[in-house]
Amino acid sequence: MKGTATIFKGGKGLKRKLFVIFLSCLLLLSLAGCKEKTNVSSNKNPSSVDDKTPFTFTYFNAGFSKKNIDANQTRIGKIFEEQTGVNVKMEFLVGDINTKIGTMIASGQYPDVIFPDAGIDKLLDAKALIPLNDLIDKYAPNLKKLYGPYLDQLKTDDGNIYLLPSGVPQGYVPNPDIEQGAFWIQRRVLKEFGYPKIKTLDEYFDLIAKYKEKYPKTDGKPTIGFTALTYDWRFFTISNPPAHLAGYPNDGEVIVDMKTHEAKVYGNGEYTKRWLKKLNEINAAGLFDKEAFVSNYDEYLAKIASGRVLGFFDYGWQVNQALNALKEAGNDDLRYMPLPIVFDKNIKDQYIDPPSFASNRGIGITVSAKDPVRIIKYLDNMAKEENQKLIMWGIKGETYEVDQNGRYYRTPEQIQKTSNEEFREQFGFTYFEWSWPRGTGLLSDGNAWEPSRQPEVAQASYTEGDKKILQAYGAKVFSDLFAKPDERPWYPAWSAPVKQGSPAQIYQQKKQDLQRKYFPKLVLDPPSKFEKNWKEYVKEYNKLDIKAFEDEITKYVKMKVEQSKK
Repeated sequence: MKGTATIFKGGKGLKRKLFVIFLSCLLLLSLAGCKEKTNVSSNKNPSSVDDKTPFTFTYFNAGFSKKNIDANQTRIGKIFEEQTGVNVKMEFLVGDINTKIGTMIASGQYPDVIFPDAGIDKLLDAKALIPLNDLIDKYAPNLKKLYGPYLDQLKTDDGNIYLLPSGVPQGYVPNPDIEQGAFWIQRRVLKEFGYPKIKTLDEYFDLIAKYKEKYPKTDGKPTIGFTALTYDWRFFTISNPPAHLAGYPNDGEVIVDMKTHEAKVYGNGEYTKRWLKKLNEINAAGLFDKEAFVSNYDEYLAKIASGRVLGFFDYGWQVNQALNALKEAGNDDLRYMPLPIVFDKNIKDQYIDPPSFASNRGIGITVSAKDPVRIIKYLDNMAKEENQKLIMWGIKGETYEVDQNGRYYRTPEQIQKTSNEEFREQFGFTYFEWSWPRGTGLLSDGNAWEPSRQPEVAQASYTEGDKKILQAYGAKVFSDLFAKPDERPWYPAWSAPVKQGSPAQIYQQKKQDLQRKYFPKLVLDPPSKFEKNWKEYVKEYNKLDIKAFEDEITKYVKMKVEQSKK
């Protein structure tokens, strides 16, 4: 205290000066403290719109198998990081989806953001996702604009939004090529027999049988007549064909009556029996791939990419990686042609999707998320139209061009580059074009949201082999071979929210388990056992609560029909 008294003896002016200095120091320390405090809190609940302090969140995708990566290792991810300060650690599914989701729930530890795909019901039941309503209202004007009239459809029974789906309709643009279901046949088979026009399942397998008999080996290995994908949640690839063959689109486990809008299961009916009996016949004839019920997804894709398989049923989006690999390899004969195969000639096919919006598949923020506000802002930035163009089209002058009329197109070199899987991974198309908020249809300037739906791009991407086979069938694009889709306001019925633990959901699970048990026997056992196996299967199937499931889906279908009238 003595020292202090001595200082202040210097007079009033000195005292005032020292007091001002003292206050200034306090103010500076206070501001520094506030600044430090603001930076800390910005990582927990930031309020600044342009906060670009470094931040990383974790993201798990249960719908696709890709290599794990940091988003900023890609061009798109790096641009998003520059815009927002945010990076994303991306992890993808390895193994069984139910096991992975179950482990998360048991531990209570989740990634910050998740695309749960078929695991959504389990996560909702475990209350693992946070409501997004307030976050969207406060921080996401671009998401609001993108989802527009569909926001109400995203709400669950409790009135909350938990998922932001991909593919939000912004008008309808038909796809010139086939990204949905088809019976694919190797082009060398069609070429060998003069490009015949085949429509029925019998004609399809007869042609494959004739070719396999003539060419039993491919590159020294046995030629495979027909393979199927049965792995994990992708089992629908072998259970869906009966509906397609009967002239219905992919409404999942039901066929919906166009007049009454009643949903009926077909897993225990004549369509499924006819399909499985045909597989049983071709198996007895040596055409069916014996490994189909034990191969995983990667093995299935590798088999198709090898060129040994003459035919298979699948959805274009699911097998695209193998199809692109064959295209890059340059042997057109080993590539595949999609065909709208049906049971009988008088059936109108419905493989091409009508305008649709699936609200039960999307991206959600989990209860483990460190900073939901920062995450929703990242997603909102992604929803800006210029960034949607970046995700889908890339960079002008590098991955696409614009003509004098404002139409987007790609040069042959750009088409080749953007079809290359390695480039797609490095640029980020592979990681960002799905499983995140994005639109579909038309951009505000009239161009297609997706390059694949821009006719100029589709036709310019065709190889000489594509042009030759299209000419042989009198078509300009591959979708010309398929019937136009009928309007179905509810489509797809599989997007109906089925509550975890409900009778409808229990039916679904037991039905899947039952089919996994019986389908291998129905296909691989000798034909003499087929009827016995089928009767056993149907008996077990009919013990399930079919009505609970049909009622649930019918209720959803009729609700969607009523919504469409408003």
